[in-house]
Amino acid sequence: MLGIIVNKISFSFINNQNICFSTKIVWKNTFYASTYRKRVIISEPEPEIEEEHDQQYGIIKILYNHVIYYPTPANLGYFWNFGFLSLFCLVNQIITGVFLAMHYVPNTLFAFSSVEHIMRDINFGWLIRYAHSNGASAFFAVVYIHIFRGLLFKSYSFSNKSIWFSGIIIFILMMATAFVGYVLPWGQMSFWGATVITNLFSVIPLIGTDLVYWLWGGFSVGPSTLTRFFSFHYLLPFIIFTFVIIHIFYLHNIGSSNPFPLEHKEVNTYYITFYPYFFIKDAIGFFIFLVIFFYFIFFNPNLLGHSDNYIEANSLVTPEHIVPEWYFLPFYAILRSIPNKEQGIIAMAFSLVIFFFIPVFELFFNSINITNESIKNIKKNYFFWIYKYSFRYFITLVYATVFICLGVLGSRPVEYPYIEVGNFLTKLYFINICFISFISNAQWEYEHNHAVPYETDVQQRIGNIETENTIIWTFK
Repeated sequence: MLGIIVNKISFSFINNQNICFSTKIVWKNTFYASTYRKRVIISEPEPEIEEEHDQQYGIIKILYNHVIYYPTPANLGYFWNFGFLSLFCLVNQIITGVFLAMHYVPNTLFAFSSVEHIMRDINFGWLIRYAHSNGASAFFAVVYIHIFRGLLFKSYSFSNKSIWFSGIIIFILMMATAFVGYVLPWGQMSFWGATVITNLFSVIPLIGTDLVYWLWGGFSVGPSTLTRFFSFHYLLPFIIFTFVIIHIFYLHNIGSSNPFPLEHKEVNTYYITFYPYFFIKDAIGFFIFLVIFFYFIFFNPNLLGHSDNYIEANSLVTPEHIVPEWYFLPFYAILRSIPNKEQGIIAMAFSLVIFFFIPVFELFFNSINITNESIKNIKKNYFFWIYKYSFRYFITLVYATVFICLGVLGSRPVEYPYIEVGNFLTKLYFINICFISFISNAQWEYEHNHAVPYETDVQQRIGNIETENTIIWTFK
């Protein structure tokens, strides 16, 4: 139950045109959200607010439309903080990366020494370097939680699937950027990690070997490789930032998802302005994030790194265990859990690409038409039990557990029993993805078959609403 007093809330919603409204509403004993058509209770616009809004231009007007008065579902929880935290981490990586690039030397003779020079001789160089290296870990941590939230609350099922697709593209670009960045310190793990991962491209038919030689700039990892990776590492974050703008554009065009993810085209959610309500919620999450982030920077900056990377790269000495950064470990475990090199690379690649197919799998399950009445009744009852006991949440949590276990196995030596357990968890990883799509379809179908008429639902959920000059506006 939500008991709040909303006094003079102003917001604008962009849907082919700008609309600005002001309202004075008292909500008594109302739910956070109902679950059918997208509607919001608002009042007629006040002339002075409209005039003030129309006088804003340029960046200020964009700020008003997309931050201050942006209509946000009233039932969002702290899981929705991680989108903003991801943006903060990206900006942190770009700013600290630019400063590091001023002193870094992309040459195999001086790269390792230039990093030590930054740490020891540059004013606050240690702070910038630790903020950048730990910022990469923080970036992946919040993005992993952001993706998990999308799977848990079915964000990929909303009408504008471009939000989901653009987000997965950003994630893949992040992995590419992190990999080439990990090579730059030119330590032992950097060198041998580059050697192992770039060799994976050799399995591509016809052009694989030539592509590897092009990445190396020769017949082995060397000076040309480092120069090229430095160029990629400097360029890719700006490409990521471009896709983030596209991601936010699609998000603000269709609106945010919410914890009642049964939404097909008949979603209903009550909206309030982003500021001050969700601004405060984001601020709380942001300060908690900063406390954790500063702990790693100031008290334990090398906890997530590998000690071998403080040894300068040596092509004549191979480390006992070649281990990538922690955020690559689940995919590394999938790669090495399959003895066949080609099959392992395909499995690892598909473990990323499969995220694009989750909405496709759901559409496929939705399209299955069963004509037999007995089977339809079984399906209907089966979907009821899935919906009643929130089986979808259980499957998503199992997926997260499998992902974490794969990460733990990725850091272990390639020996028994880790290979066998990794092979089993790899199969479970892909099965869970299919189950998530199927269970999402089950929950959608149950809600679709048991939908309550909108007018009846409003009477049951809203109760008494006292408003001044209230109207109901429907967003198409």
